[in-house]
Amino acid sequence: MNIRLNKIIYLLFFIGTTVSAQQLNTAMDSTVTVQGRVNIKGKEVKYKATTGKQPVWDDKGKIIAGLFFTYYQRTDVDNIAKRPLVISFNGGPGSASVWMHIAYTGPKILNIDEEGYPVQPYGIKDNPNSILDVADIVYVNPVNTGYSRAINEMDDKTKSETFFGVKQDIKYLATWIDNFVTRNNRWASPKFLIGESYGTPRVSGLSLELQNSHWMYLNGVILVSPTTLGIERGAVAGAANFLPYYTAAAWFHEQLPADLQSKDLVEILPEVEAYTIDVLTPAISKGGYLPESEKKQVAATIARYSGLSEKVILEHNLRIPKTFFWKELLRDEGYNIGRLDSRYLGIDEQTAGTRPDYAAELTSWLHSFTPAINHYFKNYLNYHTDIKYNMFGPVRPWDRSNNTTGYDLRQAMAQNPYLNVLVQSGYYDGGTDYFNAKYNMWQMDPSGKLKDRMEWKGYRSGHMMYLRNEDLQTANDDLREFIAKSLPAEGMPAKYSRK
Repeated sequence: MNIRLNKIIYLLFFIGTTVSAQQLNTAMDSTVTVQGRVNIKGKEVKYKATTGKQPVWDDKGKIIAGLFFTYYQRTDVDNIAKRPLVISFNGGPGSASVWMHIAYTGPKILNIDEEGYPVQPYGIKDNPNSILDVADIVYVNPVNTGYSRAINEMDDKTKSETFFGVKQDIKYLATWIDNFVTRNNRWASPKFLIGESYGTPRVSGLSLELQNSHWMYLNGVILVSPTTLGIERGAVAGAANFLPYYTAAAWFHEQLPADLQSKDLVEILPEVEAYTIDVLTPAISKGGYLPESEKKQVAATIARYSGLSEKVILEHNLRIPKTFFWKELLRDEGYNIGRLDSRYLGIDEQTAGTRPDYAAELTSWLHSFTPAINHYFKNYLNYHTDIKYNMFGPVRPWDRSNNTTGYDLRQAMAQNPYLNVLVQSGYYDGGTDYFNAKYNMWQMDPSGKLKDRMEWKGYRSGHMMYLRNEDLQTANDDLREFIAKSLPAEGMPAKYSRK
């Protein structure tokens, strides 16, 4: 009787442990698939969505992590060899692939208002602008983002050395992509990478790593709100290049002189960009040896273009830190403005100070995205787990040494005549501003030989320009156009021809 009772107790314990493990869903290699449909551009698109984890293996074939992903595949396609595949990453570097997933390119988007602000009830709705009509999409979450995790046996030092750094990140993600493409029979498909924010050095570096280490050649790389990409700007360009962004933010908040404020934003910016390159950069380069009369003249022009006073500009020796700008522009009204999207307003404890107390825009985004993505996986994609979804996960310290990703992308383009690049920026993004995104392209290709395969697009919003409904449509249409023109005509060889 005691033996039987012990067996029952053991069985109940085993079942309880198994159920707990299933609820936590710690398996590194498991997926669930659901069917879906969405109306895009007036036409119904049927698809299947596969959600779960695919392992990361070490050199000895041992699983060391499981990367969480969601893969959308249109189901009425006869030949997937001709069907483009878009591999999507966000940034941080510790950010989940949530932002573009449920607000930009995916078949469902979160409930927000026309300008991108949170509304209740939280939830998900169809995305009539999704690119799923023209390409399949996989959203990938690096280690410690989303539901992705390393194995429990791995200590923090080993995790850091294996996953958390510019080069480490690129190396293991390239291997993961290779495995994903092989598992899903997508080697013949045209392939694109899209990355946002820190996702831009990630996909830039991946473009060369995939070519040189996995012999996987891409058709396109899309950089959404790019970082520096490891391209040196120096103290002078680093200070001068912010001015066009300052103009855009000041224009939005109606802080410019009447003659400028009466013009449309895109009419003003070329004038400010030219001034930045031709006058401001040389002036700042002279430092304390700039004649006083010139210094005052430059300060007056910066004031005209930025909405700040000549006094504070002179106090900063013509070099206005972005943190100060966010605090100063609307100081007299008692507000600060957002870093990643300067349309947003914040309220600080004190009007005094040199920087905002918090990021108004990021707080707003977390407000709307966090309930939406947790609701979406459980109720739409049938993915159940008790693991915490990391909107931002622990990935520090991040090894930023040897960041050559911008130059890696140029090298990948040089080696691959099929490879094109699209850059998308929001005018009101103060974290990864639009003018420095242009500057990246100029410095990445100093010869100008690749400029016909690189293009830049600007939008009237911020870091996540797609949150504004008008830009959501335009930006997705720009992606469709880019994908279409990056697909070579049948039989067209990948080669350079002498003219």
